[in-house]
Amino acid sequence: MTVLVADKLEQSALDGFKALGCEVVSDPDLSDSALHDALVKTGAEVLVVRSTKVPAEVQAGTSLRMVLRAGAGYNTIDVDAATVNGVWVANCPGKNSVAVAELAIGLLLALDRFIPDNVGELRAGKWNKKKFGKARGLFGRTLGLVGFGSIGREMVPRARALGMDVVVYSGHLSDAEAASLGVRKAASLEGLARESDAVSLHVSMRPETKAMIGKAFFDAMRPGAYFVNTSRGEVVVQSDLLAATASGKITAALDVFDGEPTTPEADYDGELRSAKGVYVTHHIGASTEQAQEAVAAEAVRIVDVFMRTGTPPNAVNEPEGVRSKG
Repeated sequence: MTVLVADKLEQSALDGFKALGCEVVSDPDLSDSALHDALVKTGAEVLVVRSTKVPAEVQAGTSLRMVLRAGAGYNTIDVDAATVNGVWVANCPGKNSVAVAELAIGLLLALDRFIPDNVGELRAGKWNKKKFGKARGLFGRTLGLVGFGSIGREMVPRARALGMDVVVYSGHLSDAEAASLGVRKAASLEGLARESDAVSLHVSMRPETKAMIGKAFFDAMRPGAYFVNTSRGEVVVQSDLLAATASGKITAALDVFDGEPTTPEADYDGELRSAKGVYVTHHIGASTEQAQEAVAAEAVRIVDVFMRTGTPPNAVNEPEGVRSKG
């Protein structure tokens, strides 16, 4: 079986695929027509991606049997096209949950203590203890979590370690489970916004979550509240967020956003470069050595099971005519 890796992936994963007897072709710079051409040329049956997009036209006319997302979200893959083409789509959920939760907490602390501004001004030769000594503090504050999957759940012990109360908005959290975890349930998004001193988003990108956080939510937030997004940029109406931060009502920290560069290195001159009251990081939520090695090990496991059974673990679709593919 030939495995084409179209993003940077840990060497342990490449070695693991080879140990399974796979022919491995790794080219992290592939995209669009070049990716399609590489699939055709190599006859790859498995495509492994991270941020590289896999639309219908990339899949067409290839020998693909599985697209493996080396991470959790798979919104960059045309799953409907894969299903019609008899191609499995699988992912590696939960393997980067701790890493994303750690960044979300770090961004929350950065907002409260103005850490980027502190560092930036000192590097510019300025000392202003009076300006930056006005943190509100997080102890005893309420953290609102929108979404309660594996990352949201990792947020709870970290927030409680800071002395924060936690309220959750999720359609999948029962009253009994909320009680056992020591969190409260919010009846609505706006209700969560009204009772939270800080909000952190942890939802996947689905049709029902697209643009779910907009003007009504920001209007309901408390003055001086913090807003953190490490999930997906499309979940937030960015113009509404920037209106709320520009007014000074809230401050925000984003690891994902509209207009985000799609390559590992690029110039950026978008609206967030100088947006008031917003800290932005480089979509690095899952980017720790621990998380990437965990994803690598899971990717190897998925390919192993797929080679032996024809069905991958963590499949997110049911391909048409898959039995005819062997």
